[in-house]
Amino acid sequence: MTDLELRPPVPAPKPPLPSGPLRPLPPRRTPWQALHTAVLRIDAATPAGRDRAADVLRALAITGVVLGHWLVSGVVLQAGGHLVGDSPLGHRPGLAPVTWLLQPLAVFFLVGGRVSARSYQAALARGTGYRTWLRQRLRSLLRPATAFALTWGLVWLGLVLAGTAHETIHTLMWLAYSPLWFLGVYALLIAATPLVYRAGARLAVAACLVVAALDASRMVFPDSGWVDTLRLLNIPAGWLVPYCLGAVWAAGGFARRRSAVALLLGGGGALAALILWGGYPASMVGVPGSTLSNLNPPTVAAVAFGLAQTGAALLLRAPLRSAVTAPAAPATPRTRATPAQFLWAAVALLNLSAITVFLWHQTAMLTTTVISLGLGHTFPGLHTSPETAGWLAARCGWIPVFAVVLVVLGTAFRDRDATRAHRSNN
Repeated sequence: MTDLELRPPVPAPKPPLPSGPLRPLPPRRTPWQALHTAVLRIDAATPAGRDRAADVLRALAITGVVLGHWLVSGVVLQAGGHLVGDSPLGHRPGLAPVTWLLQPLAVFFLVGGRVSARSYQAALARGTGYRTWLRQRLRSLLRPATAFALTWGLVWLGLVLAGTAHETIHTLMWLAYSPLWFLGVYALLIAATPLVYRAGARLAVAACLVVAALDASRMVFPDSGWVDTLRLLNIPAGWLVPYCLGAVWAAGGFARRRSAVALLLGGGGALAALILWGGYPASMVGVPGSTLSNLNPPTVAAVAFGLAQTGAALLLRAPLRSAVTAPAAPATPRTRATPAQFLWAAVALLNLSAITVFLWHQTAMLTTTVISLGLGHTFPGLHTSPETAGWLAARCGWIPVFAVVLVVLGTAFRDRDATRAHRSNN
């Protein structure tokens, strides 16, 4: 039988080497160059007609709320090993003017009213029904809020099963869940947007009168429990005022500076009179041990403060818009972003995660506080009583740590559906 001869396969002919010069590989981008490219991409993706001033105002409002809570919300480790809440405002009344900068909720509701009114107007133009529009708007609030509530519900269950002290559980739950009141009020105002859209200015005046009347009833009947219950209506009524003014802004109002100046001076003057002669506290947030809070529920002083904030925000629109708008693009494409573009990228990213940041910022502070207890030390500004100026200095040193933890939490719990919905609104 003939033997088979196995021969190796004939190799395929190799293509000839290029005779010309070799094309160099594109240079690898450095992290700094990649950052510039990302910033330029964010700036280019922003619609030309978007009012960037509104986004800057919302970013400033969120930043003020976060910093305000981090600076005035103390958690003190007691001798028994449990945690209780405290605030430097209860020990140092001279800090009250600081709350005028760190309580910008009226600005947030102002921008929220503008955004909702514009969104509702666009829905009407598309022929979208109210229920569909409302469902889409509320989904961006309820999805992140549900994830937040369920997460802290599991934390509560774990603390109970671990036998944690009741005082500690109450302190953690109170501080963690406190941002949810805002979302409830905001959702209610969104639902009322069609009415606000049609009668924004008149509703703002009516809401001011409701808050003033309910405050007056407290003075006439100081010891009546039914008055305190009735004054809970001030919560939606008080925040309806800036929300309605935002709808007026969306409809083309406040085109002249005189309207904004009138709000700033009128609101500021009324606030000063109410503090000096009306018996209202100077602090714009609640103070432990105080018999009256301007925030819970909002008082007529808080409404006056919100009017002043609204006037200031409207006057700042032009400079804020300029601060985040780069000069006209040159003939050749930019490879390096300008400072204005960097600032706008930061504003845009914060706006895309505004609800997530608002929900989780107290959790970032509490996470740092609780985890650091495992190190076996009591850290100033974190576990100590906020009685001295040293506590505030130490707390300022912890703010970068809180910010890093917040970035981690925000990345983990960011609602991408809500982010896409936000991009379609202004």
